[in-house]
Amino acid sequence: MFEITAPATPAKNGYGNLLRVVMAATFLALLLFFTLYAPGFATLSNVESVLLNNVAPLAIASLAITVVAVLGAVDLSIGTAIDFACLVLVTLILHKTGLTLAVAAALLAALGVGLFNAFLVVVLGVEPFLATLGTLFIGQSVQQLSSNGGQPIYLLSQALPPSFSAIGHGTLLGIALPLWYVLLLAVALHQLLQRTGYGRAFSVLGAQASVARYSGLPVARLTAAAFVLSSLIAGVVGLMLASNVKAWVPLSGNAYLLNAIGAAFIGATFSASRRPNVPGTLLGVGLLSFVANGLLLIGWSFYWQQVATGVLIFIVLAVGALRGRSQL
Repeated sequence: MFEITAPATPAKNGYGNLLRVVMAATFLALLLFFTLYAPGFATLSNVESVLLNNVAPLAIASLAITVVAVLGAVDLSIGTAIDFACLVLVTLILHKTGLTLAVAAALLAALGVGLFNAFLVVVLGVEPFLATLGTLFIGQSVQQLSSNGGQPIYLLSQALPPSFSAIGHGTLLGIALPLWYVLLLAVALHQLLQRTGYGRAFSVLGAQASVARYSGLPVARLTAAAFVLSSLIAGVVGLMLASNVKAWVPLSGNAYLLNAIGAAFIGATFSASRRPNVPGTLLGVGLLSFVANGLLLIGWSFYWQQVATGVLIFIVLAVGALRGRSQL
């Protein structure tokens, strides 16, 4: 174990803080607009639906992105980890393997994606963007080759163990299990990044890579751990997806990738340090999810929702760039 102090955060700046306030006020105004003009937006049933069906899986995928983003990199292969976990779980359940063993094997499959990324980045020296992009392409090809060109695998209801559906639909203390997954993963990851020497070392490596290397930090080990942890977290989404859909649909995990990246970087823009962080990521997830829901309720098509999401991310990143200039 090693001790290290976190990198210094940028000095507070009045203009930068004003931009943060304006951006927050804008998003609050959007939510107020949807509350007034989107039918059913503020109802309890709609909020519960968004939390379970949109926020929970996207939040976990975004936490996976955040782990690597703290290092100043990006993991484009979380969709592959999601799909591999879903594929293994569905296949083993189909062959009447016990649920505990099937879940463990599914998470190991996701972890394998992270190990492959770590090998490419740490051992072969491939840039993280290119390494994870290659893993994404390889994962897509493997799924298509193993499914006769992309044929889904469906589970029959009578073949399912009683606890299989509980993964995505069960409750604990009156709260849906997917929300517990988000809470536990978010708390654990936040504690890791903010309260431990390893977490502070991640931050140093992301903010000042050369300093981290010259100071003797185990850069290779930290980098490998980040990619493995990212894929393992993403694998949880694969478990939820299998339970909810009761099927494996090839390449479905990639649907979370872009929004997860957007949520992580929205969270970094809201942060005073302008660094990826768990609370900010969850805030970004909430904004993207509820804005998309509001646009749907006022009648916008899926394609226009995607345009609006892109514009939203662009505006947030532009505000982040302005904040960065204001602190120079």
